[in-house]
Amino acid sequence: MNAAIVIPARYASTRLPGKPLLAETGKPLIQHVYEQAMKCVRASRVVVATDDERILKAVKGFGGEAMMTRSEHETGGARVAEAAAGLEADIIVNLQGDEPEIDPQAIDRLIEIKSGYPCFAATLACPFAVEARAGAGSPDDPSAVKALLGEQLAPEVYRARFFTRTICPWPRDARGGIVSPETYFLHLGVYAYAKTDLQRFAAAPIGALERAERLEQLRILEMGGDIAVGVISEAPPGIDTPEDYARFAARMSERRR
Repeated sequence: MNAAIVIPARYASTRLPGKPLLAETGKPLIQHVYEQAMKCVRASRVVVATDDERILKAVKGFGGEAMMTRSEHETGGARVAEAAAGLEADIIVNLQGDEPEIDPQAIDRLIEIKSGYPCFAATLACPFAVEARAGAGSPDDPSAVKALLGEQLAPEVYRARFFTRTICPWPRDARGGIVSPETYFLHLGVYAYAKTDLQRFAAAPIGALERAERLEQLRILEMGGDIAVGVISEAPPGIDTPEDYARFAARMSERRR
C-alpha cells in the first residue's frame, strides 16, 4: 500500500514559540524531522503541512515539500487531514514536527501495522524507563500520555483500551508512589490512518473524553474505532520546552565531533 508522511508544523507553539524554525544546530528543527522521515522505506512521500509562510519558505529552502493549510485548525490531526485530502496515498502517517530523533524504522513498523490489521488507526507506545518513578517523564507526569493495552494481536502489537494523562491503572496498594514504572506504556504521538478514515476522524465532533483529556486519539475510541498499538523499545526525546531543545542541540553538537 502506498504511504505518505504528513508533518504538521505551526509557528505559534505555546511553550516554545517558533519551534519549527529553531536552528542552533545549523538546520531548522523541522528539517531534522523531515530528513528522518525521508529515511523511511515504506513511505513514498513526505510533506510538511503548515499555516505559516516562514515555515513554508524554510522547508522549500532545504528542498523539502510543504503546503499551506488553514490557520484555524485546533489539532495536528485536522491539519494533516486537510493536507492529505490532496495526496495520492492509501495510508497517511501523522508525524509530529517536534520529533527530530524519531527512528525511521519505527515509522516503517507503524505503516506495516496499519497495512496488516483492520484497525481505524495504528500508533506506537513503549514501556516507561525503569528509573522513571516520579516527576517529568514518569507515569505520574500528566504530559506523559499513558496507553492502556488490551488484546494482543501479534507479537508487540495490541488493541488499545484507552489513553489517559493520569496514572491508570492506579497502584492502590503501593506506598510512596509507583513501584514498577516499566509496567506502564508511554504513548508516542504518531499515527497511521487509511486516508478515508482520517477524513472521517477530522469531520467527527469532539467528544467528552477528548475534551476532558485534550487527547485527540480518544475521538477514535468514542467513534467506536479500534486503534492498534505497536510496542517499541524506547521513545525518542521530543522537543516541548527550551530545555528540551537545548539538550537536543547539545546531542547534535556531540555527534558532529
